[in-house]
Amino acid sequence: MRLILPVLLAVSIAFPALSGPVSFGNGWSEQRLKLFSSNDYSFGDNLGIRSDGSVSLAWTRLAQSEWGTRAATWVWSVEQSVPPTDLARKGGDDRNISLYFVFLPEDQAEASAGAGIRSLLGNDQVRVLQYVWGGNHDPGQVIPSPYGPAGQGATVALRQAGTGAYTEDVDLTRDYTAAFGGTPGALVGLAVSADSDDTDSAIRAALGRLVLR
Repeated sequence: MRLILPVLLAVSIAFPALSGPVSFGNGWSEQRLKLFSSNDYSFGDNLGIRSDGSVSLAWTRLAQSEWGTRAATWVWSVEQSVPPTDLARKGGDDRNISLYFVFLPEDQAEASAGAGIRSLLGNDQVRVLQYVWGGNHDPGQVIPSPYGPAGQGATVALRQAGTGAYTEDVDLTRDYTAAFGGTPGALVGLAVSADSDDTDSAIRAALGRLVLR
């Protein structure tokens, strides 16, 4: 991450802090998606990501004070990229970075306080909105997730596969409504993944300056 993180920090200098940024230090843990496959995450103020023909995700629960989040901003960078893929294709949808926003109806959020990510994803009331750098889709396209129960997850394509460093500013309410209809409930968790196993390729990336508002 020595080459990526300085770029990420340089981009963030001109990035306005609307409230305190989310730290990628304490509270984050890795969840394997396959038994013998794991990425290498560098946790701290920023999240460094190294993926070599592998897939996994890092995730955290959010405090109740963040449940009302309706927008987000962040900076991310990619130094080494997977090739373009079809994000609608299960088992062929490698991507550099996915940032997941995990929602539950407010009347269920408190009851799920001790649930892990696997338990949450097994709840048919959970909705997962993910923003992706990767694939071959037009920016802004909303793609139903090929994983999990139908209607539970949706992908918003932000950037096609490639390298660089960018800032993002997303309207969670707008994108949630476009993906699922209705309005989002409580934002109970965040996750970040990198996926390079289907193309047996490599990712060197980082994400930081994540601000919820």
